[in-house]
Amino acid sequence: MSSKQHETIYLEDYQPPAWLISHTELRFELEEEQTLVRAQLRIQANPAVADKRKPLELFGDEGMELSRLCIDGQILEASDYQREAGCLRINNVPESFTLECVTRLLPHENTALEGLYKSDGMFCTQCEAEGFRRITFFPDRPDVMSIFRTTLVADKARYPVLLSNGNPVDTGEDGEGRHWVTWDDPWPKPSYLFALVAGDLALLEDHYTTTSGREVALRIYAERKDLDKLDYAMQSLKNAMRWDEEVYGREYDLDIYMIVAVDFFNMGAMENKGLNIFNTSCVLAHPRTTTDQGFQRVEGVVAHEYFHNWSGNRVTCRDWFQLSLKEGFTVFRDAEFSADMNSRTVKRIEDVTLLRTAQFAEDAGPMAHPVRPESYMEISNFYTLTVYEKGAEVVRMLHTLLGAELFRKGSDLYFERHDGQAVTTDDFVAAMEQVSGRDLSQFKRWYSQAGTPRLQVHDDYDPQSGEYCLTVRQSCPPSPGQDHKQPYQLPLSVGLLAEDGTELYTGMLELTEEEQQFRFDNIARRPVPSLLRGFSAPVKLEYDYTDEQLLMLLRHDSDGFNRWDAGQRLCIRLLQEQMLRYRDGLAMSCSEALVIAWRQLLTDESLDPAMVAQCLRLPSEAQLGELAERIDVTAIHEAREFMRKALAQALEQEWLQAYQRCDTGDDYTADAEAIGRRSLKNLALSYLMAAGREPWLELARQQYEQSDNMTDQLAALTLVAHSEFRETADELLQAFYQQWQHESLVMNQWLAVQASDPTEGALQRVNSLAQHPVFDARNPNKLRSLIGAFCGQNLASFHAEDGSGYVWLADWILTLDRQNPQVASRLLTPLTRWKRYDQGRAAQMQAQLQRMMDTAELSADVYEVVSKSLV
Repeated sequence: MSSKQHETIYLEDYQPPAWLISHTELRFELEEEQTLVRAQLRIQANPAVADKRKPLELFGDEGMELSRLCIDGQILEASDYQREAGCLRINNVPESFTLECVTRLLPHENTALEGLYKSDGMFCTQCEAEGFRRITFFPDRPDVMSIFRTTLVADKARYPVLLSNGNPVDTGEDGEGRHWVTWDDPWPKPSYLFALVAGDLALLEDHYTTTSGREVALRIYAERKDLDKLDYAMQSLKNAMRWDEEVYGREYDLDIYMIVAVDFFNMGAMENKGLNIFNTSCVLAHPRTTTDQGFQRVEGVVAHEYFHNWSGNRVTCRDWFQLSLKEGFTVFRDAEFSADMNSRTVKRIEDVTLLRTAQFAEDAGPMAHPVRPESYMEISNFYTLTVYEKGAEVVRMLHTLLGAELFRKGSDLYFERHDGQAVTTDDFVAAMEQVSGRDLSQFKRWYSQAGTPRLQVHDDYDPQSGEYCLTVRQSCPPSPGQDHKQPYQLPLSVGLLAEDGTELYTGMLELTEEEQQFRFDNIARRPVPSLLRGFSAPVKLEYDYTDEQLLMLLRHDSDGFNRWDAGQRLCIRLLQEQMLRYRDGLAMSCSEALVIAWRQLLTDESLDPAMVAQCLRLPSEAQLGELAERIDVTAIHEAREFMRKALAQALEQEWLQAYQRCDTGDDYTADAEAIGRRSLKNLALSYLMAAGREPWLELARQQYEQSDNMTDQLAALTLVAHSEFRETADELLQAFYQQWQHESLVMNQWLAVQASDPTEGALQRVNSLAQHPVFDARNPNKLRSLIGAFCGQNLASFHAEDGSGYVWLADWILTLDRQNPQVASRLLTPLTRWKRYDQGRAAQMQAQLQRMMDTAELSADVYEVVSKSLV
């Protein structure tokens, strides 16, 4: 068993900091073999803490070298302090003093990519959540906020660009080829928002004039070869700045806003005050190298990090249990921004698909936790879909319950009341309570109760009185540490439709009890209920729709989301029937009613192509698995493949016509209309390829060779690579590599295409790719593209009956845990749900978890996930 002891941190044990730091002055001497960090901290006893005799406790990584420690200029001897278990303790300090601390770092050896490290020769940082303790000794908790002044010193030829938070206030040279820049950030911030970058970088510069007339310089930095890939991010940034002013009344508050593209990065991006550090995948975009999905990701992430300037930076979280205070709120804000920039319905469908597939699975797994967790062993493990995506849904419900006008008043009050403070989710809800006059204490159960609630809906209709009644019962299954859940307060948006689609009623019902009835008068005929419109709450809805009712909603519902959802429910029902037939050894079949409904959607040229593409996309294997009580990997795969081929053959001519209609030959643009056309075109091509005929292989080859954009080229490559036409697949994969081998992000796609290929020999392919020169096991993007794609997207291969996929993943986790624990713990997720599988697979997955548990030394990141999974 792992011998290292890992401490559990509990929300109920929170205590305010005994010491505050008003000012932090840092000087970094950046050299090739080491970095010297000199920190001067102006420290005062916290007046809110009664005990003034508490020792000063600072956090610091155990491997960090402490060179000097002084209080008010007096050097401390080793006997004057204690250093143990990542903590530096100094007793008998005055109530106000200046602490000087000098540390030595080895950034080039920092493979964890937390604190100060090097990415392709560039110095950069990642300090959220606890990376600052890898730089210097500091109380790096979010409720200790300080004004930072930072000086960077480095070789001018190698590192001509020196960046940190705030505004540049001084520069100079030392006459020995080294130069320095001092940055001053006037806004108090927690240390997790500290950042620095030093490198030889190209710059795209623009400006933005705020509503009040202030000029803000906008600067995006990247490697010189990527300078032509920054325009879209710049336009997205300006769009986000304008949107935040118009929708939330929030202006930017510094003279400069900077973004830096970094290739080695654990996360998507980081909102460091004034100096955002981005994974290259979230900022670089060009039609030749970036897919439509990539463009939309850049737009959304740029907006997300900018919106953090207020919802996260100016008002931050008191402790890490409150992480969703900034992340859930900001995800909601960036989702609304993206909906306004593109198709609102399609954006909602995409977000809910992720929620239902991945977050619901998280809620049902061993790592299930509330939006505001009660405890953690390693905070990095709680940067989860529950905190982010479900947290955003909680904010969305508040917006729905209060209405847009009151919600805006509540957010205004929240920002004004808590500007410059570190606060809690309770403070956020309190602002909404004050402006609305409502008691939202029951609503706060969304923050404290884990799991996905279930709504069971039944209806009755009295034709004589014209009364229609909906009975709604809510419940929530047990989750780790929470056996019983109290009723939630939630909005249930509904519509009542006549058989021809006429809307008889639309509105919002508010649920607060375990069971409630809602009555509607003067309904001439029994209506079809359109329930949970717009996915108004993150719940599982159970209502016994007939096939005919679902088809009617698919054709006529005025709510775009529910039109799509009706089609998905029908497909899921039909797929589940085929899974049963497969298990029973019976021939599978495709519903003619579904074929007719799909034909109507496919041939209706008045409909939005993006919406049609969403409606005609079968539920994924992962989603079907999440809906199953016991996941039968083979039955799911076979049933879905059968249905895909059956629909391909039944609608072959319609798919071809849709392809030709959407293949306009226009120059590439990343607007919603063009993205929608390409989405439907490539979906049509995927069904044509599923028909398995030579003409469609040639059509795919033609698209691959003639496309002027990565969306179409990669779509064609993927379809051929995942087909039975192996000779052509190998040919195109090699051609793609030869064309794009010097583009790192494109090579990530190349790896993922092959790792997600479900055809025979998948494990051998990924083993071979792990030895390929393009793969770098130190780079999180490469790891996600190979390991993440194989284990998360190639489910039939990963879950091979012999358990080889499980052994392969466990081998990687044990290797990566010594290198980058944060990435290792996140890649581990597929093994944690072993209890959902058949006995044979479950035993093999459990054995690999136990094998990891028996390892002598595991990081807190991996230990927490493994230990909870084995309970």
